[in-house]
Amino acid sequence: MQANDVLPEGLTWRIHEGYLRTATWNEEGDAITLGLWGPGDLVTNAHSALEPVEVQCLSTVVVEQYNPDEAETLAFLLHQIRNTEEIFELNRIRSAERRLLMLLRWLGVRFGQVSSRGYRLSLKEMNLTHRSLAEICGLTRVTVTKNLNRYKTLGLLQNIGEADLFIPGEALASAF
Repeated sequence: MQANDVLPEGLTWRIHEGYLRTATWNEEGDAITLGLWGPGDLVTNAHSALEPVEVQCLSTVVVEQYNPDEAETLAFLLHQIRNTEEIFELNRIRSAERRLLMLLRWLGVRFGQVSSRGYRLSLKEMNLTHRSLAEICGLTRVTVTKNLNRYKTLGLLQNIGEADLFIPGEALASAF
């Protein structure tokens, strides 16, 4: 499946490659990200009380339909709750600068490469544009772009190659 495709409703999927998000919308039509999912994760909208909830492809994905047993379903639901709580917690950070930086850290821990020096994250691989980062954390695209440039100037974020970012661990402790 390709970026922006929506998976069929009510089924459970195992992700082999790529990244997905579960989302719903508010009354104004703004997307609300409920979870982000990557390789190895199970994802479904079958257990949600919200309507609608879509499972959207962020990038090109390879998934297979999966029928989890009761224990796997419980483990998945606990993982889904934690994922949603973490995104909710991020979105309650008042400072836009800190909120975006903490989102990048969360993405680095969850989907990137973690080392003793910090977190390496490929926004390109996840197909996370400035607009999609803004949607996830409730900011405008302009605010995201401005803050990403500011983080780089302050050394809180470093470019690695063409598409990867490095977030130094010590930068988070002293930021904002």
